[in-house]
Amino acid sequence: MTPAARYAAAAACIDRIVAGAAVERVLTNWARSSRFAGSKDRAAIRDLVFDAVRNWRSYAWIGGGESGRCRMLGLALSKGHSPRDVFTGGAYAMPVLREDERAAIRRIESAPWEARFDAQSWTRPLLEDALGADTEAVLRLMRERAPVFLRVNALKADVGTAREMLAEDGIETRRHDLSAFALLIIENPRRVAGSRAYREGLVELQDAASQAVVEVAGGLARDGDVLDYCAGGGGKALALAACKPRSLAAHDVDPRRMKDIPDRALRAGCEITVLSDPAGLYDLVFCDAPCSGSGAWRRQPEAKWTLTEDRLNDLTATQDRILERAAELVREGGCLAYATCSLFSQENEWRVERFLGARPDWTQVVERRFLPLEGGDGFFIAVLRRP
Repeated sequence: MTPAARYAAAAACIDRIVAGAAVERVLTNWARSSRFAGSKDRAAIRDLVFDAVRNWRSYAWIGGGESGRCRMLGLALSKGHSPRDVFTGGAYAMPVLREDERAAIRRIESAPWEARFDAQSWTRPLLEDALGADTEAVLRLMRERAPVFLRVNALKADVGTAREMLAEDGIETRRHDLSAFALLIIENPRRVAGSRAYREGLVELQDAASQAVVEVAGGLARDGDVLDYCAGGGGKALALAACKPRSLAAHDVDPRRMKDIPDRALRAGCEITVLSDPAGLYDLVFCDAPCSGSGAWRRQPEAKWTLTEDRLNDLTATQDRILERAAELVREGGCLAYATCSLFSQENEWRVERFLGARPDWTQVVERRFLPLEGGDGFFIAVLRRP
C-alpha cells in the first residue's frame, strides 16, 4: 500500500470509531476484510489510528472536523507531513483537499485546553491538583507513543545475559533507571514474542514504572507468604516471584483473567498458586487495584475519552472495597501494598487516607508516585503495615 492509501484506510477506521466502535475491534475487522494488506501495512495503519486516538481533540481542531479525513489532515500537519502526499486523489487514496479544508488549518496554540492537551475538560482540575506544575508536560507526553520495556527475569538471567540474547534476534535495548531489571527497547520491539529470550522466560514485557512499583514492595516479599490480590494476567505476580517469596498466590475477581498465569509461571521458572477465594493470612498482600488507567493513557488512549465522572466514582468505591477485603488477609506485622496506574489523587492518596482514617493503628511505610516524565507509565504505590 502507498502511504496515501494507508492514510485513507486509517481515516476509514477513525470514522467507525467516531460512530462508536471500539478501536481494537475496528482494526481487527479492517485487517480481516483487507487481505491484500501486508504486515507492514497493518502495523502502519494501526500506528496512525492509535496516534489519532491519543491526539483526538488536537487533530480534530487542526483538521477542522471530527471525521477520519479531518483527523488525518490534523495528523499530517502535526507531524510535518505534506498534505499533498496524503490527499493525492489517486487510487485508494483520499481526494485532494478542498479550498474550505485548506482554510480550516489552524495553529494548535490557539485551541482550547481540551484540544491543546488532548484531555477531557472535566479532568483538568483533577490533573492539576495531582500534578501541579507538571500537568502540561505530562499531558503533552501522553500524546506520544509509549516506549516498550522488558523486565529481565532474575530467576533465569542477569541483565547482561538477557541483552546479549535479545541482540542475537536483532532486538537492541538499553538499561533504564526506573528499575534495576528494566530494559528499554530501542530497535525491533515487534520481534520480542518470537525471540529466544522471551520464549525461554528470560524476559517479560512490562512497563518500567510497573516494575518499579513491585520493587518498592519487593523487599517485603522475600522469604514471606505473598498474595497478588488483583492479579489480572499475572505480570506483577511474576515480578514478585523474582523477589523469591516463600510462597506466592494470585487472585482476581474474574478468574478468566488469570488463565495464562500457569503457563507464564512455568516459562518464568516459578510457582504461582491461582486462587478463586483466598483465605488465610499473608506477610504481603499486593493490590494493583482497578483504576482509571490515566497513568497509561499513552498505551490505552481510548480510555482517556471513555472515562466519565460516574465511572471514576464507581472505581474509587471499588478501590475502597478492595482495600477493606485485602486488609483482612494481612497477618499481624504484615503489609498491604496498594497500587494504581492512575494520576488522580482521588484514586491514590485519598483512598489511602480514607483507609488509615478508619484504622489508626495501621501505619504507612512508604508512599511513592511515578510520573510519565520519568520514562514509564504513571503509577502510585503506598505500603501500609498492620500492627
